[in-house]
Amino acid sequence: MYYVKAPAKINLTLDVLHKRPDGYHEVEMIMTTVDLADRIGLEVREDGAIHILSVDRFVPNDHRNLAYQAAKILKETYRVKKGVSITIEKNIPVAAGLAGGSSDAAATLKGLNIIWELGLSLDELAQIGTKIGSDVPFCVYGGTALATGRGERIQELPSPANCWIILAKPTLGVSTADIYGNLKVNEIKHPNTTKMIESIHQKDFDLMCASVGNVLEDVTLKLYPEVAVLKEQMKRFGADAVLMSGSGPTVFGIVDHETRVQRIYNGLRGFCDEVYAVRLMGDREPLA
Repeated sequence: MYYVKAPAKINLTLDVLHKRPDGYHEVEMIMTTVDLADRIGLEVREDGAIHILSVDRFVPNDHRNLAYQAAKILKETYRVKKGVSITIEKNIPVAAGLAGGSSDAAATLKGLNIIWELGLSLDELAQIGTKIGSDVPFCVYGGTALATGRGERIQELPSPANCWIILAKPTLGVSTADIYGNLKVNEIKHPNTTKMIESIHQKDFDLMCASVGNVLEDVTLKLYPEVAVLKEQMKRFGADAVLMSGSGPTVFGIVDHETRVQRIYNGLRGFCDEVYAVRLMGDREPLA
């Protein structure tokens, strides 16, 4: 069995510029990885089949699974005769705005590149990832990046200031399509992406906290008031900055001092079951 780590991501900024002729939205967002990860196990099969194994009832074990799609597209593109059994050990909450499924797909691409001996570069794997989902190319690279287009155009950035991230997911799932469908593009208050990039290059913690922003947040907070309550609680418990990741419903807090982490974590456990205290990773991991 060959194992690959599939880390979660958060959006430090998420901006929507306009709706494109193809129906997608043109986005500009800064994403970074955090130390919460699924574990993907890959085992070569000689019968050519692709099998998904997961004990999480919310993870599909058929063609709907993005890891399955990653294996299928790689197999078909490079005419691989062998198959694979893919074991998914979930640690990232499902439908949470943390790109868990996309990261599983990216890890599958990277792992199969090794065990199927394809010899592809990260750039080639990221290009294949565009056919699976908008977040997959970023997840192939990992680290910290500015993502544009539909999210598939990736410009590498250095890691931000070192800090803790508290993640809290209320007990609900959010449809990304619904959130984008309710977004009024002409009424958006845009985050300052340039300032966020500046904070990352300077490793300026205060400027990073002042520059977070997500235009989808207002939509999700209106549709799901529980997310607004969670955000307020996280602020009250002392996080330095609080933002929703992706289309939600996960809310994350940025915390500078470790002494406050446990207090915020304990306080939030009274409001929701899924709370995680993790480090911001921020650096790309090399292709194995």
